Amino acid sequence: MCLGVPARVIDTYREGSLRYARVDLGGVVRDVIVATSEDLSQGDYVIVHAGIAISKIREEEVEETLKVWEELVNSIIDRTGF
Repeated sequence: MCLGVPARVIDTYREGSLRYARVDLGGVVRDVIVATSEDLSQGDYVIVHAGIAISKIREEEVEETLKVWEELVNSIIDRTGF
């Protein structure tokens, strides 16, 4: 199973033929390759998988996704005690 993580776009740039986005992944800033044809602007949200921004998403989707992540983490903590 592969998991994508929501991230907020800080900036975009090009290097050669590749597009990149500097993104904020919950406080961790990373540069990722952009693999979507959609225009990205500062403040947009994307799903990042394996260092690649694979799609642009709405802020509402980010909130829903983070809620599911929180529920999953809490369930693991409840079951394992970690």
